[in-house]
Amino acid sequence: MSLILSAPARFRTGSQWTPTLYRGLATHFTRASASAALAHPSPSASQPVPDVASEGNLPMISMDGRKVTVGWDSRTWSRFHSIWLRDHCRCPECFHAITKQRMIDTFKIPPDITPIKINATTSGLQVSWPSSEPHVSLYPWSWLQTNSYDPPLRPRETQLEKIMWSSQIQTSPPTITYQEAMAEDDRGLYKWLNHVDHFGMCFISGVPPTPEATEELSQRIAFIRETQYGKFWDFTSDLARGDTAYTTLALGAHTDNTYFTDPCGLQLFHLLSHTHGSGGSTLLVDGFHVAATLKKLHPDAYSILSQTPVPAHAAGEPSALYQPYPTSGYPVLSHDPVTRELTQVRWNNDDRSVMNNLDPHQVEEWYNAIRTWQKLLTSADLEYWVQLSAGTAVIIDNHRVLHGRSAFTGKRRMCGAYIGADEYRSKLAVLREKFASTTSDSEIADRSVWNPAL
Repeated sequence: MSLILSAPARFRTGSQWTPTLYRGLATHFTRASASAALAHPSPSASQPVPDVASEGNLPMISMDGRKVTVGWDSRTWSRFHSIWLRDHCRCPECFHAITKQRMIDTFKIPPDITPIKINATTSGLQVSWPSSEPHVSLYPWSWLQTNSYDPPLRPRETQLEKIMWSSQIQTSPPTITYQEAMAEDDRGLYKWLNHVDHFGMCFISGVPPTPEATEELSQRIAFIRETQYGKFWDFTSDLARGDTAYTTLALGAHTDNTYFTDPCGLQLFHLLSHTHGSGGSTLLVDGFHVAATLKKLHPDAYSILSQTPVPAHAAGEPSALYQPYPTSGYPVLSHDPVTRELTQVRWNNDDRSVMNNLDPHQVEEWYNAIRTWQKLLTSADLEYWVQLSAGTAVIIDNHRVLHGRSAFTGKRRMCGAYIGADEYRSKLAVLREKFASTTSDSEIADRSVWNPAL
């Protein structure tokens, strides 16, 4: 079930999203995590995690066959297979300290390997292994807790907190300034990407209305992803490319690149000019919010859209014919196979190919499901319409936020770019390492082999 909550303290700091604003918009924003509406948490996700061992309070340890058991307290324990422990040794001989790559030959580890001796130390679990030369591994207690799998002790942080929104976000949408985004200390960039991570979109004000400045802004995040439409776009409604984006037609809410195996992660738009006409308002819809609503009100439809692959194509260019691989496509709603949380919305009815992979009994059910989805997607309560103007760019998470526009007259000049999902998440992870903890610059430069992300 989704909960109405105030903003997290770590996000309010230095942001226009003040406690007052959050209280005022509490009825319009919902907060989602691995245990909320889009996930199926395991019973262990809420299990309390004991304090990391300290001197005089060491965990209890024992060996039983091919497993090592660590007792954190009288009720909490973890079991680790000996082969798993040996494979995860991160001494300099087994794990490269600079490249952070495994050097141990996993396939030379005896399947029945058993430690010679185990010791509980203040630094962690010390394990002595049988070998021609003495080999000792040390596993920090905190690392063992984080990576405990029998049973899991911590919910997997595969997706950080998401703040879902409706049309009411128009009262104060997440925004940063161009100066903040371009600042050399990267604090503004970190604020910008945090907005994108939490809301799935962010406006950037004060952008010089030129393609050069917009391209430079895009490259603050990462290199631009080139597609059949080019690298950096600068286009009008002249059908220079075989896509309805290059027309004056209205576009319904959709995500881009459904015809790619890996759709782009971020999409940045900047309207440079609109002359001799009107219209062309931009539409934004939080796909995660729509999905959560669908799941609550129509669970059967949600299940169908989570399981039925949808083929797609891009065939407007004579020199290109794009289809995802496999060509059967991917579901509208994709989930993490471990946590089952929603990770991606992929929907563009205009680019949909022939639905010839449906069983006869599924046809009417599938059409009913997408009709229900579309009804929610076009609900006035969930649509955010905004008239863009020169100097204000918007960036969206193409795996979450759907976009569209109203029809227009006259000539509009739009520019923008795609950025890969992996590049965006890598940049955000590095900035979190730098700003969201007490980690020093020297520690980041010499990232620990026990970093939770490795």
